[in-house]
Amino acid sequence: MTELLLIAIGSALVNNVVLSQFLGLCPFLGVSKKTETAAGMGVAVIFVITIASACTSLIYDYILVKLGIEYLQTIVFILVIAALVQFVEMFLKKYMVSLYQALGVYLPLITTNCAVLGVALTNVQKGYNLIESVVNGIGISGGFTISIILLSGVREKIEHNDIPHVFKGSPIVLITAGLMSLAFFGFSGLI
Repeated sequence: MTELLLIAIGSALVNNVVLSQFLGLCPFLGVSKKTETAAGMGVAVIFVITIASACTSLIYDYILVKLGIEYLQTIVFILVIAALVQFVEMFLKKYMVSLYQALGVYLPLITTNCAVLGVALTNVQKGYNLIESVVNGIGISGGFTISIILLSGVREKIEHNDIPHVFKGSPIVLITAGLMSLAFFGFSGLI
């Protein structure tokens, strides 16, 4: 139990997928303008990464390894992730139309979000079993959600501030993300 807690906390804070590993930056920067949209993206990513972690772990252990075709893991993982994202997209389009429209092009981009594929590959590299893979997926997606909601909150606040013209828009967002990254590096004890 302690090991699972360490995996979850380590994945969410110490090795934050966005702010420490710099994976998944496209939705992190693109969907973080409003807190509601960022939270919706966070929930979608939590669902996709958690289910993808479980599915890819099972497929890797019980199909790819048994057949001796581990070298196909990346292709298989991408197909599984794409199918899960399609499911999420269909669900949001039918039941949460406003969130579906707010996420726009960034929802299908979860398929190509390197954070999702990174979780699946990390689970294989670290030799995690099914439970450890799911906990790692929850931790990483929780860390993604924490970071995107924090950035969206800061972006909403700085929108009303007097910022020099040169820094308006993307420059101030990148500076903010860089400062958040430095703060998260503090969890690893490097700073």
